[in-house]
This record gives sequence, structure tokens and C-alpha cells, in this order.
Amino acid sequence: MILLTRLNGPVFALNPDLVERADCTPDTVITLVDGTKYLVAESLPEVVGLIRHYRASVVAEAQNLAGQTPEERAEAAAERVKETNVVRLHRRER
Repeated sequence: MILLTRLNGPVFALNPDLVERADCTPDTVITLVDGTKYLVAESLPEVVGLIRHYRASVVAEAQNLAGQTPEERAEAAAERVKETNVVRLHRRER
């Protein structure tokens, strides 16, 4: 996900895999594959840079995982969870 800012202020996360088109008219308009449009404060080059950085990080993470054993991957995932304040959910016993 990439973080973008709506023109009226709030920040939102957008899945860049759903972006069909980005136009500069002069405000930046992001059009998704389902036709949804978002007017964002970031410039067109900034949006392109965010998408490129996101995709590069996905490829880098995949290459990193390919060189690890399953145990190393599990350990690395557990470390990432500790760093992100994620609360693990547990099933309730019935």
C-alpha cells in the first residue's frame, strides 16, 4: 500500500496494483481499474515514485525470502510483527 493525501487533507492508503491511470489536470487524479477516482495532493512524479518504490520493495522482499530457509522466514516474520504493534488474535474456545 502507498500513502496518499486527499486534497481536503486526510491521508489514505491505496493499493497501487489497482491503479489504471494517473492524470495531472492540473491536480493529480488517480483512476482505479473499477473507475473510482481520487484527487490527491501529491504531484504526478511523486505518485509514480511511490508506486515504483512500492513495487521495488515487493521484488526485494521476494528475493530476500527466496534465499532463506522456512525457519529463517518464520523468524523474520515474527520480528516484523514485534516491530509493528500487531495484536495477534486467538480463536475463542467454545
